[in-house]
Amino acid sequence: MLRLCGRTRLGTKARLQGQRLRPYRYRRGPFWPRSCADTSRTGVFCLGISTLDYVYSVETLPTRGEKYRSKGLAVVGGGCSGNAAVAIARLGGRCWLATRLADDLPGDEIVADLVREGVETGFARRMPGLRSPVSAILVDAQGERMVISYSDPAMPEETDWLPAVLPDGARAVLADTRWGEGALAALRLARAAGVPGVLDGDRKPPHPDLVATASHVAFSAQALAELSGEEDPRAGLARIAREGPTWLAVTLGEDGVLFVEDGTVAHLPAFAVEAVDTLGAGDVWHGAFALALAEGQGERAAIRFASAAAAIKCTRFGGRSGAPRRQEIEAFLAQRG
Repeated sequence: MLRLCGRTRLGTKARLQGQRLRPYRYRRGPFWPRSCADTSRTGVFCLGISTLDYVYSVETLPTRGEKYRSKGLAVVGGGCSGNAAVAIARLGGRCWLATRLADDLPGDEIVADLVREGVETGFARRMPGLRSPVSAILVDAQGERMVISYSDPAMPEETDWLPAVLPDGARAVLADTRWGEGALAALRLARAAGVPGVLDGDRKPPHPDLVATASHVAFSAQALAELSGEEDPRAGLARIAREGPTWLAVTLGEDGVLFVEDGTVAHLPAFAVEAVDTLGAGDVWHGAFALALAEGQGERAAIRFASAAAAIKCTRFGGRSGAPRRQEIEAFLAQRG
């Protein structure tokens, strides 16, 4: 019973093969009648992984097989899309999360935490006999992390239970790469609705059409290098940009964000902060970026907004529990100028 609860390097062209899609331009807001244009409730439909994270604070990350003592422990929800969804909700956006979970106790905790944060979980699918995604995460004194994660390989790939159209009020889509077929289905919904379809390229996209189907892709440095075959992120962005019109970026942590603008690679710096815990910062960035696009902001403004959200999160221990509220970002940006 299923339950829905409320390196051999190939050339870039070979990796991006598949049906070539015609470019589309989403309509930068407002997308809705003026009487409904309340940006505090602008909606983003998210799809991807949601986990239960056990986050341990340690002085240094392990280098060999011996016992280590943790200075602190946080048990929080996690996962790329789960974290992004919580970030969106904390920023005042409405958020739906489509995710695959087991009908087990960790799944119950994952859903309960999402609901507490204001995320709508009607598209969370629960499967009996499987295990929900869990992670053990070590965070050192400099805020760097080591992640050991488990996702049940028996999780079904089918997408027939996903909605045929976006929920009413969804003005953008955000999908991660952990479930390729699901991400493709979600991005196609965005394309059909004419709204931004953002792909969190934290890992190399598993489906050849994902990059072309998205309106925006923000890669990690590792995923960009694996997909493009280029170690230099500027060269990697430039190479993939030649394959199609999708807006492209790569997030580089404290080194800021590179993105393609008018055919050239541009850069926006990160905000300097004293990092305590970088866990979930990239996910918070993606959530804030997608919400900013949904609200009608341009890409540069959306990057700045998202970078502020990620910077604030890095100053707090506990993964996504450190995701900021909108007023915190506004105060942060006002202070930084």
